[in-house]
Parts: sequence; structure tokens; C-alpha cells
Amino acid sequence: MEPLSLPGRGQGEVNNKVSKRKPILGLDSNVFYLGLVSFLTDISSELIFTLMPLFLANVLGASSVIIGFIEGVADSTASLLNILSGWFSDRLGKRKYLSFIGYALSSLSKPFMLIANTWGPIMAIRFSDRLGKGIRTSPRDALVADSTAEDVRGKAYGFQRAMDTGGAALGLLAAAIVVYFVQGSVLDLEFDTYRWLIILGLIPAFLALFFFIFVHEPDRQLAASSSGIAAEKPALPGKFKIFLALMFLFTLGNSSDAFLILRTQNLGNDVLLIALMLVMFNVVYALFSTPAGIVSDKLGRRTVIVVGWAIYALVYLGFALSNEPWTIWLLWAFYGLYYGLADGVGRALVSDLVPEETRGTAFGMYNGIVGITLLPASLIAGWLWQSINPAAPFYFGSALAVLAMVGMLVFIRR
Repeated sequence: MEPLSLPGRGQGEVNNKVSKRKPILGLDSNVFYLGLVSFLTDISSELIFTLMPLFLANVLGASSVIIGFIEGVADSTASLLNILSGWFSDRLGKRKYLSFIGYALSSLSKPFMLIANTWGPIMAIRFSDRLGKGIRTSPRDALVADSTAEDVRGKAYGFQRAMDTGGAALGLLAAAIVVYFVQGSVLDLEFDTYRWLIILGLIPAFLALFFFIFVHEPDRQLAASSSGIAAEKPALPGKFKIFLALMFLFTLGNSSDAFLILRTQNLGNDVLLIALMLVMFNVVYALFSTPAGIVSDKLGRRTVIVVGWAIYALVYLGFALSNEPWTIWLLWAFYGLYYGLADGVGRALVSDLVPEETRGTAFGMYNGIVGITLLPASLIAGWLWQSINPAAPFYFGSALAVLAMVGMLVFIRR
């Protein structure tokens, strides 16, 4: 399957638009610097938030339902802003400063983790962090598309995801080192360990904001009104709406990764091993993101996404069936492969399915649907874990992934 063509745009016009800036590593400079911002931000976020479920469970004694509630409310509520920020960036005709505001809000919320000692304040901080993500993600994703020629768009999104997850891998490696030196191989996360993770995580959070100096607003062919707000946009295509419905179905079974972390500990792995598994996950994710994007530029987005979803279904089935701690290493590696194949390519598909004039709105709806669905997904997972057994959420997620994969094969065609 060949890549879907971008509606309403000629290839020559796109290439002319993006050739005004000197490329870096064969990519537009915006793509490079936005990748660097994501790299630093993810170092920070992985240090501070990835082991947060263990802090809630091991130190504060929060239940799995509370943990699912915190993650679900933070992601889902903030995703409403994801939709609005994408739409507003289309209307305004500007992407950069909305993205910066979102990154700044996330960075400014993180120092408050040092004084949070109950789950209520932690939920507020996590909400603020995700609120920033909701503001920045859709304008940033649209900015990548605005800065990139169609025939290398998969590569651009793959690079962006690779930088994002490369930062995550480095952040988790740093977290593993902190855990090793502060508490060793103790099974449960300790309070002092987590405080050190927060302190270290603040440094890259604020450094990331500096690199926005080098990000530029690309020239965009938008018809603006006399008020400076862009003119009315065309309706979103039906095929894009079908893809959104499939993403809703898939995400309903894809609860917060907090449950994967809890399941990993449930099978007898200590905090240090969990951190190392997450490093491996992110390394695999980063290594496969750019090659997957390049393959999707040649073979088509649908094929790569379907393969990724098939791997996801098998991984979740593995988490349900596994009884041995060592098998979790293999499952986390393949979970990284799923993300490498499907995440960046999914964003490239969104860009392919809609005209330039509605990219911000489309990315807002895409990121919003995924984020909002995390609330019911996480609540369902918490209920299944507590009411049936820890394997139940993963059977559920695997089954929905198979249904979404079938829908992708049937409904998303050229």
C-alpha cells in the first residue's frame, strides 16, 4: 500500500515551503529542535512520573483504583484542551507559542512534587503536567507536518518519537542508577529515593524551554480574515473520523502504563529491575520509530499500524498469562516495538488524511480521543484488577486491540 496523498496540497508546494530553512540531519530545523525539546522533557518526566504509581502504592498506600483514577482523570480532562488547542492553532494560524506555553506549564508544575505527601496534591500536580501536554501536543504535531514534505513525513514523525523516547530511556536509566545507589534491590520504592528522582528531573524540564528559541513559525497558506484569525476551515474527511473511532476502540483497552508497572511488580520484580525494563522498552521504542516511519513512507501507514497493533495484542496476552518474572523482560521489549511501529506512524496517517488547513483540529481530535478514553480505560482496568484478578485487564486490552486491527483492515483503505 502506498502512502495516502495529502488532500488539497501539491507536492511541489510543500517542498518549496519547507526548503527555506537549512536542514539538520536531513530534516527541517523545526523538526530537529522540537525533537530536542521532547528529548529533554521526557528525561524529566520519566525521572519524576514513571515510578509515581509505585510511590503512590508503596509509600502512600493508595489502591489500584485510586492510581487508575489519578492517571485517568489527569489524561482525560487535559485532553479536552488538546482538542481546543489544536482547533485554536488552526484559527490563529500559529503553532509555536501554544506549544511553548504547554511545555512551560508542565515544567512549572513539577517542583511541587517535592512537597506533595498525599494522593490529592499529587493528582493536582499530575493534572497540571498533563494540562500542559494537552495544550502543546496538537500544535506541535501540526507544526511538524507544516514544516515537512509529504514524502518524508513518516521519517519526521519517527524522528520526533525517537527523540521523545530516547529521552525517556535516558531518564529511566538515570532513575535506575538513583534506585541502585539509594535503596539497592529493595522490592518497594522508598520515600528518599523518589525525592532524589524529582530533584534530578527538574534540571532537563527547564533546559528544554531554552531550545524554543530556535523553533520558527513556518509559512502556511491560510486565508486570514482582517482580524488575523484564519478563515473557516473545510470539514474533516469521513475516513479520518473512522480512524478516530478505531483509535477509541483500541484505546479503551489500552489503560495507563501504571498497570503494566504494577503487574511487573506483582510478578516479583523489584524497583531496580522495573526501571531497567523501562529503559529497555524506551530504547527499543526509540530504535524502531524512525525506521518504521521511513517504511510507512514507502509501504503505507496502514500496514505498519496493523502490524504494531497485532504485536500489542500479543504483548497484553503475554502480560495476562505470564507467571515467571523473567518473561516480563521479553514482553516489555515487544511493547517497545509496538510503540515504535504504531505511534509516530499513526500521527503521520492523521496528517495524510486531512488538509493542511485543519491539521491542528485533526491532531486535537486524535490526541483528545486517545487521552479522554484513558479515563474509562484506566477505571475499567482498575476494576478488573481488583474485582477479578491482575491478569484480567490484559485479556480485555488484547481483545479490543484485535477488534481495532480488524476494523483498520476493513475500513481504512486507499
